[in-house]
Amino acid sequence: MSRLLNVLRSWLVMVSVIAMGNTVQSFRDHRFLSEKLYTGAPEFVNGLQARTFGIWTLLSSIIRCACAIDIQNRTLYHITLWTFVLALGHFLSEAFIYKTAPLTIGVMAPLIVASFPIVGMLIGFQCLPDSQEDVGARQKKRN
Repeated sequence: MSRLLNVLRSWLVMVSVIAMGNTVQSFRDHRFLSEKLYTGAPEFVNGLQARTFGIWTLLSSIIRCACAIDIQNRTLYHITLWTFVLALGHFLSEAFIYKTAPLTIGVMAPLIVASFPIVGMLIGFQCLPDSQEDVGARQKKRN
C-alpha cells in the first residue's frame, strides 16, 4: 500500500474520532453549535437541529472509519470522498450564502478538515488497486 493511502487512513481515523466527540457534544448541549459554528444566527440552533447535525456527523464518522479500515474498497472510498465534499459544501453555504456561520475558528476548522482530504483522496485514486471487475473485463477483452 502506498504511503499516501497510509497517511489518508491515519487522517480518516483521527477525523472520525473527533467527529464522535462532536456528535456527543451535539446531543448533550445544543448551545455548542450556536457558540462555535452558527454564531451568525444562533437563534436558528435548537435541540432538534443539533441532534440532526449530530446524527449526520456520526454517519460521516462511521463511513470515514470504515474507509480507513478498508481503504482499497473503491465504492467506500468514493462515498467517503463525498462525505467531505458535502461537509465542505454545507459549511461554505452556511458561511457565504445563508450567513449563519461567519468565518471564525469554529467554522475554519471544519473547512480545513474537509478540504485537505478532498485533495488527498483525489490524488489517492492513483494509488488504489484496480477493482476486480475492471481486471476481469480487461482479461475477457484480451481473450
